[in-house]
Amino acid sequence: METTTEKTSLKIKKYLELLIYQALKEDLPFAVWKKPKQNLVEIIVDDQPHRNDSSMDLDALPPGFIIHPFLKSENREGTFIKATKYFRFELEQETIEISDFLESEESPYPSEQAKSLIKKKIFQKDQGFNQKASEKKAFLEMVKLAIDAVKSGEMYKVVPAKVKKTKLDPNFDLAHTFIQLCDAYPNGFVNCFHTPRTGFWIGSSPETLIKTKADQFYTMSLAGTQKAKGNNPLKNTAWTQKEIGEQALVSRYIVNCFKKIRLREYEEIGPKTTIAGGLLHLKSEFLVDMKATNFPQLGTIMLDLLHPTSAICGMPKEKALAFIKAQESFDRSYFAGFIGPVNMGGETDIFVNLRCAKLEGGNAWLYAGAGITEDSVPEKEWEETELKCKIIGNFIHSKKRP
Repeated sequence: METTTEKTSLKIKKYLELLIYQALKEDLPFAVWKKPKQNLVEIIVDDQPHRNDSSMDLDALPPGFIIHPFLKSENREGTFIKATKYFRFELEQETIEISDFLESEESPYPSEQAKSLIKKKIFQKDQGFNQKASEKKAFLEMVKLAIDAVKSGEMYKVVPAKVKKTKLDPNFDLAHTFIQLCDAYPNGFVNCFHTPRTGFWIGSSPETLIKTKADQFYTMSLAGTQKAKGNNPLKNTAWTQKEIGEQALVSRYIVNCFKKIRLREYEEIGPKTTIAGGLLHLKSEFLVDMKATNFPQLGTIMLDLLHPTSAICGMPKEKALAFIKAQESFDRSYFAGFIGPVNMGGETDIFVNLRCAKLEGGNAWLYAGAGITEDSVPEKEWEETELKCKIIGNFIHSKKRP
C-alpha cells in the first residue's frame, strides 16, 4: 500500500521548506502542525520576533500557538506565536496558493541558499542551552528511590524523566522529517516550532491536555505503556495491575479537578486501549457541555488546574514535583509542558509536549518519562523510556529522501 510520504509530491515538501525558510530568514517565530486523524497541515508565522504574551487566559488570546514549559521559572517563561500569517494545505494537495509569501514569482522553490539557512539554524549552538544526557545507572537509582517513596505512602505515583542525546543526520531535512512523522503517526499531534526563546522543537504527542470547540470541552487521561505487537495489537493486549492502577490514578486526578470547581455533569468514556507511535496506552476521555453547565471559561480554568498532570508529574502533585526537582539532573524545559493552536477557527487544541526532541548544535535531545508506582521494575522503566525516545529518534537518523 502506498504511504502518504510516497504520495506526497516533492512540491509539497518544498513549499513547506519555503515557508520555514521565509520565517527563519526574518528571525520570526513559526509553528507547523497536523492534528490527530487529520491530513491538514497548518502553518503560522508571527510578525514579531519576541512576544511576551504568555497568558493562560485562552479567551483573551488571539489566534495563535501557545508554548508553555513544564515549570515556569525566572529563565523559562511561556511564549505565544500569534497567527499573523496563516497557511494550510492537505498532505496530498497538488497545488498550494502561497504567492503572497514568496520572495518572487520567478523563484517558487527554495534555493540552495534557503536550505543552507534552515540547516544552519538547526545546527547552530544555543548559548543558553546547557544540558547533560541522563546516565542509565543514575536513572535506575532514581526509579528505585521513587518506588521506595511510593511504598512508604509518601506518594501514589511519580513520573521521573530522562534526556537522551543523539547526533542529527548530517543531511537532516526538517520538512521531510515532518512529513515522515505525519505519515508514521496519524493519531499523533505532529508539530514543529521555533522561536528565539525556545529554539527548535519537533514531536508527535499522543496526549490531549484540553480541547474546546462549540461549547464542548474535552480532556483525556493517558497512562500505561507497552509495545504494539502482532497484526491486531488493540485486540490482543493484556494489561498488568500496575498499568491499570497507573491509568486509574490519572483519571482520578481529572475527576478531582472537576470536584474542585464543583463540576458534576461530565461524561467519562473508557478506559480503552489506544495506539500511538507504535506504543499502546490505556485512555479515558472526559467531555463537558460548557453551555449546559454554565462554564464558558472551562478551558482556561481546567488548563490551570490540570497542568502539570499526574501523567507527567505524579500524585499528590506537590510531593511529586518536590521529588522531581530534587532528583532529576536536567531541566525539562518545554518537555512535559503544553503546546498547541489556540482560537484557530473557533477551536483550541492543547497537547502535552511528549514524544518530542529539541534540535540544537547538531544534536537532538530526546525526552521521556516513566510512571512509577509500587509495582514498577527499574529495568523495565528504562526500557519504556528507550521505546518512547525512539518514536522521534528513529526519524532523526533517517537518510531516505523523497
